[in-house]
Amino acid sequence: MPLRLVQVNIKAGDESTLGRFWADVLGWSVSSEGPEVINLVPEDFEWPDPAAVCIDLVRVPDPGTVHYRVHLELATASEAQQAELVARCVELGATTIEPADGGAGGVPWKVLADPEGNVFSVLEPRALYRDTGPIAAVVVDCADPRALAGFWDAATDWTTHEVTDDHARLRSAKGVGPYLEFRRTPGATSLPSRIHIDLMPYAGDDQAAEVARLRTLGATDVDLGQGEDAHWKVLADPEGNDFCVLRAG
Repeated sequence: MPLRLVQVNIKAGDESTLGRFWADVLGWSVSSEGPEVINLVPEDFEWPDPAAVCIDLVRVPDPGTVHYRVHLELATASEAQQAELVARCVELGATTIEPADGGAGGVPWKVLADPEGNVFSVLEPRALYRDTGPIAAVVVDCADPRALAGFWDAATDWTTHEVTDDHARLRSAKGVGPYLEFRRTPGATSLPSRIHIDLMPYAGDDQAAEVARLRTLGATDVDLGQGEDAHWKVLADPEGNDFCVLRAG
């Protein structure tokens, strides 16, 4: 059975500080499943649920150079809310970044970086994202959106809503929560990213069988030093984007 997309994982130098930033931005609750791990979920939310792709922040000794291949885009309902959210992000420690393809107000969305330099966008009001919750989309820069959309459509229980040579968009089959989007980006790299996606089998499904199925779809194994005893399996999609398969829950 296809896997659930349950959370975005962010490598952090200081998971507590970065977690508090994102919790305040999104209005979500903070908890911890163990040392050096911070979990962010909406209030009164029973994880996992496709109504929200949650966030895990995990401390690593050296988060490394920030690569912008995976980033979050935040939804707003009005220009006033967009301005208020940008101002709040900056007050909480974000910095503004001039978009490479706009500049001087040339695009309606605002590009920022969180306190550890991870780039994200605050979008202008868009009807498409009116019911996604605070996260409009998880965006992956890539070379071939069609091919990656095909892989992720087969890997997960999400369905493709739009696909072109330059852009592809998937969403939970239940029609709730944020989108997963693939955008053709010149120079998209296969280097590791500080942000990756976590998948989970449904209760009763076998993690090993799901990992084997993903390999037949084009996924490859990744060794990050996690060891054989780790309860998660690290793979990479056909363009080298790391992701994890958690145990069924």
